[in-house]
Amino acid sequence: MSIFTHVTVGTNDLAKARKFYDDVLGKLGFKRLADLGDNGSIWGVDKPSFFVLKPANGQPASVGNGVTVSFEAQSRAQINAFHDAALSAGGQDEGVAGPRNWAPNAYAAYARDLDGNKLAVYCFKAE
Repeated sequence: MSIFTHVTVGTNDLAKARKFYDDVLGKLGFKRLADLGDNGSIWGVDKPSFFVLKPANGQPASVGNGVTVSFEAQSRAQINAFHDAALSAGGQDEGVAGPRNWAPNAYAAYARDLDGNKLAVYCFKAE
């Protein structure tokens, strides 16, 4: 059982965010499930899991200091592809793909999206 129904990040440029997340989340097997008009979009596998929205209060989207949204990958190859896609799409490197010593078999990469939201992707499978 998951502890979250979904996670949401904000954007100030929905068109660019849609392209970024279509490319980057596609590497993990996620697809865009729905568009919410000019307000946002939803990605997932078989149910809504990740939302990118313009803030409902009409103010500019901003990032949370210390906030990271982390996705699960099925392989280290997916992590490498996610990180490469994020950087190719204009995202910023926040941690190259590689082992993380805090957990057995942890392998991860970090990047920021076009709005500055910090993203991570992890796999805990031995390879």
